[in-house]
Amino acid sequence: MLRRIRRHLEGSELPIVTLIAETERDPFKVLVSTILSARTKDEATAGATRRLFQAASTAEEIGNLPLAELERLIFPVGFYRTKAKNLKLAMTVLRERFGGEVPRTVDELVELPGVGRKTANLVVTEGFRRPGICVDTHVHRITNLWGYVETKTPLETEMALRRKLPRSQWIGLNKTLVSFGQKLCLPVSPWCSRCPVEEWCPKLGVGRSR
Repeated sequence: MLRRIRRHLEGSELPIVTLIAETERDPFKVLVSTILSARTKDEATAGATRRLFQAASTAEEIGNLPLAELERLIFPVGFYRTKAKNLKLAMTVLRERFGGEVPRTVDELVELPGVGRKTANLVVTEGFRRPGICVDTHVHRITNLWGYVETKTPLETEMALRRKLPRSQWIGLNKTLVSFGQKLCLPVSPWCSRCPVEEWCPKLGVGRSR
């Protein structure tokens, strides 16, 4: 199913964190953009990361920005005040605990303020191209809609997918299902008539579709 979806989506616009990862090849920029992207549209994240990296491009430089200036640079991302505080704290921990280098494991990444398992897994997969499973709302919703997992929380979904999904499919899973969830498998009234895997989909929990 994933291979067919990927073929169908070829040429589509990439999620912002994936785009930054593929163009910059910089785990630090992936980390910062991932923190900013939570509950934020890609357009806002793109603008915020561009402004921020023009003003400050290292952990030390971002950490030294006045809080008000950092808030101004990342506005209008969702919860920008909270993210600005967490970003400054994360930059301090990054310098003091990890020598300014982005850690390569989920367990280390979640030590950074503002970084949960979703963010950590995305940094691992997109920043380092190492196996991880980033479960956002799209991954959680779609894998349950397919009946591939039966879970109630993103953490349960991550652990179920780690047990069930072949490791070779981990890295591209989030990118694929985010694009699929944004363009076709919408939360409300999905485009089932355009879906490349409709013949295999049980549509669990789907009401009205197009």
